[in-house]
Amino acid sequence: MLMEGFSMVLSDPLSVVLVAVGTLIGTIFGAIPGLTATMAVTICLPMTFAMSDSRAIALLMALYIGGISGGLVSSILLNIPGTPASMVTAFDGAPMARKGEGAKALGTGIFFSFLGTIFGLIALIIIAPYLAAVAIKFGAFEYCALSIFSLSLVISLAGKDMVKGLAAALLGVMFSTFGISTFDSIVRYDFGSVNMQSGFQQLVVLIGLYAIPEVVGVAQKVVKPKVIMQQNTTVDKIHGLGFTWQEFKSQIGNFFIAAAIGTGIGILPGIGGGTAGIMSYTTIKNRSKTPEKFGTGIMDGVVASETANNAAIGGAMIPLLTLGIPGDGITAILLGSLIIHGIAPGPLIFEKSGALMYSIYLIIGLSSLFMMIFMLFGIKGFVKILSAPQGLLMPIILCMCCVGAFGCSNRMFDVWCLLIFGLIAVVIRAMELPIMPVAIGFILGPIFEKNLRRAESFMTSGPAELLHHPIALVILVITVVMIIFSLRSNKRAAEREAAAAAAEEQE
Repeated sequence: MLMEGFSMVLSDPLSVVLVAVGTLIGTIFGAIPGLTATMAVTICLPMTFAMSDSRAIALLMALYIGGISGGLVSSILLNIPGTPASMVTAFDGAPMARKGEGAKALGTGIFFSFLGTIFGLIALIIIAPYLAAVAIKFGAFEYCALSIFSLSLVISLAGKDMVKGLAAALLGVMFSTFGISTFDSIVRYDFGSVNMQSGFQQLVVLIGLYAIPEVVGVAQKVVKPKVIMQQNTTVDKIHGLGFTWQEFKSQIGNFFIAAAIGTGIGILPGIGGGTAGIMSYTTIKNRSKTPEKFGTGIMDGVVASETANNAAIGGAMIPLLTLGIPGDGITAILLGSLIIHGIAPGPLIFEKSGALMYSIYLIIGLSSLFMMIFMLFGIKGFVKILSAPQGLLMPIILCMCCVGAFGCSNRMFDVWCLLIFGLIAVVIRAMELPIMPVAIGFILGPIFEKNLRRAESFMTSGPAELLHHPIALVILVITVVMIIFSLRSNKRAAEREAAAAAAEEQE
């Protein structure tokens, strides 16, 4: 069965070509702000109707992997997430680029994206049945507890001022409540507008929060040319992957932690790769001896985000193939494409379509390899973007973002939302509130609300009902421990800064 599945791909040169072309197209879609892997898969889906099963899956899977990985380019070079999953990559990738380490940040993101995808693939092959069995036990209480845990991580991401971080996170959660409730279909805060009933698109909000402030910032530099910073692109200094062997060895521990988190989060339906990056980043930050360096441009942050995002690909495929449960929007589209081609995901998929399952394993491996090759060969071109005149580059980026926003639902309403949230982000920055918790709160808000209300409806015996859900209890205990650990970590950092300040005064 294994050899039959591999031969379905390797014996058909067109399937291999489709994997390469799909990976390249997906990477381009992911790298352009406003265009996502979901859009790439959606646009190309009709093309697969006349294809054979293996060729159709080859193209769609390659688009998926390329799209998720390509988002790191604009996150690092422009501080604008190409995809929602690459949002966390901008936390340290963009500061690295501003410091003249754009090549290093790109090389790190590309290589660890490849390793993360391979890790997720191994998990899919070896432990799919066991992990799926755990995921199927997750109900409303477990998802609610996991959402609380994820929201608590915002405190750590906020840095020293946790009050501002919490306020920003609650602002993001508030924005997520607009539109029809997913629990009882009640319309909220529509202000008499039909467009508002569907709420705000996640991609539109994220691009607005990150892209518009960058454009405004560049405009301010053009008006006041004295404050323009000269970018150091280091185009002529790229060697290998952009980082040393010693730096790679120092990240091995972070890689395995991020890969495990990414795979685990990917398995849980509805959570998504963006949340995997958030949890991985925060976990690695909290266990670091120098957590204050996160967000200033260090390799650890890029490794945490890109490894988890791509490991979540293999994780998301586990419930999709073995249970027929999609983990996010892209896998939901893939589920539909499998059904269209007469493939029924579920516990019997190995018996009914075993050869195709093994071909999917090979397709994921080939696509991740093509992704790394394409992006590494293009790394000098990517880094040269840093030397482009930003006064010309940013208007083009703004236009592309507007096109991407319009493409979400073919509505001008989304374009206006993009601009409005961009202005909100400018005001937030002026108030010295962090943007990250706003974006994270907006992503996690619907998940938390839906599962909180579901859990509340099940609590017929009162709070004692929670005792029948040990997994949820464990997650809540971990949440409390995480908050205490974050408080202690911030306290130690403050003490170190105070000691350093006192030493400077004595000198």
